[in-house]
Amino acid sequence: MHIGPHLLRNNVFVAPMAGVTDRPFRQLCKQLGAGYAVSEMAASNPRLWATEKSSRRTDHTGEMEPKAVQIAGADPQDLADCARFNVERGAQIIDINMGCPVKKVCNSWCGSALLQNVPLVREILAAVVGAVDVPVTLKFRTGWNRENKNALAIARIAEDAGIAMLTLHGRTRADGYTGDAEYDTIAAVKQSVAIPVVANGDITTPEKAKFVLDYTGADAVMVGRAAQGRPWIFREIDHFLQTGTHLPAPYIAEVRALMDEHLRAHYGFYGDYLGVRTARKHIGWYVRDLPGGEAFRQRMNLLECTEAQLEAVDQFFESQRQWGERLQYRLSEDLQAA
Repeated sequence: MHIGPHLLRNNVFVAPMAGVTDRPFRQLCKQLGAGYAVSEMAASNPRLWATEKSSRRTDHTGEMEPKAVQIAGADPQDLADCARFNVERGAQIIDINMGCPVKKVCNSWCGSALLQNVPLVREILAAVVGAVDVPVTLKFRTGWNRENKNALAIARIAEDAGIAMLTLHGRTRADGYTGDAEYDTIAAVKQSVAIPVVANGDITTPEKAKFVLDYTGADAVMVGRAAQGRPWIFREIDHFLQTGTHLPAPYIAEVRALMDEHLRAHYGFYGDYLGVRTARKHIGWYVRDLPGGEAFRQRMNLLECTEAQLEAVDQFFESQRQWGERLQYRLSEDLQAA
């Protein structure tokens, strides 16, 4: 699997997610088997480039290559300038967001709202591809709503514009994240273009990843929400695709070490005050399906300093050893049922 000149380790990717796929999390996912990761989306408005939030989102210091930055906007010139700005600062791949369904993004005619304006899509893709000498990729949805699916037309325009790879989420903008992703449109897009196509949407298990790859013929899968709290899902999927067998759940000792590493990197990235608060959602995701996880999450959300948070997380995972050496997700379901 290549994106332009970049050879990737495998075809299991991390989806860009606002507020989630910051540099510490991307790095952890790559460490645990993801073949590729894209930054959170950065606004193309030049007035926002130097803000602390935007600077953080495009910070790839020390990250495993290739370094990919996702940009979002509706003005072709702003997007072209933003692409150049990020390439000058080390981005090796530029990804254009035409997939975000969030209202505040679409209300600015960005993200998946652009799918309503095919001439503007063509103009944006040509402007960004022409602005930089690195591969440009596109992430998009099947259409604006189920009555107006235009993924095939967008895919052909993208290929003609010189886009290096397409990532297609199997929902429309109107669907948001509700209902089930559909894969027929992804399969049709794969058949219609010669560039790599990545399938995205509801890739939650190794079996689902294999099914989607087989069904669509896609070159890769992109995992989003299923990676929250389970960054080892990438090695689990890759192993299943390679062997047809499952890896066992991770050892508790490994997860304790990974959590400590992740949290310390997170605090270093955000600073102690913001780091403690933004780490809460990650910790909640890690423990949500484990015995005692919900009660622990509620207590942990009251902690105000890094050391207390680290100690509480360490103690929680030490308590999991009473159930065995490995994480016991099903046990939590059994306990709730009882």
